[in-house]
Amino acid sequence: MNLMVRQAEAGDVKTIAELDKICFSAPWSESSFEKEIKENQLAFYIVAEIDHCIVGYAGLWRIIDEGHITNVAVHPDFRQKGIGEALVSVLLDHTQREGIRSHTLEVRASNFAAISLYTKLGFVNVGYRKNYYEDNGEDAIIMWRTE
Repeated sequence: MNLMVRQAEAGDVKTIAELDKICFSAPWSESSFEKEIKENQLAFYIVAEIDHCIVGYAGLWRIIDEGHITNVAVHPDFRQKGIGEALVSVLLDHTQREGIRSHTLEVRASNFAAISLYTKLGFVNVGYRKNYYEDNGEDAIIMWRTE
């Protein structure tokens, strides 16, 4: 497996949106990703490729001196191969070089694989958002990581 992580480009929008539909029960629209990647100056998105095929992506918003991770997705056929960890690590490394020292995210309370990954990378559970997810009313766990 030859994994490459790079910054997302405008030409990746359609593939990212399709991947989001595969990975999430409440996916973002293609136009939302287009605005994020082309227009949002606070957003930073990356993609993971294997043999020039996008198999994952992750995004983050820079909010003053904090990084808010918006999405992390890996195609189901490529999970448990370290791709999610690579994506989050690249986000953290990149934004830390820019001076961001604190990172946060919300994760579904039932997403044990993601919670385990974030914990491995130094995130800690600091609270809950009740009924956060609109599709099923599931709670979100709020996690933070501070350097």
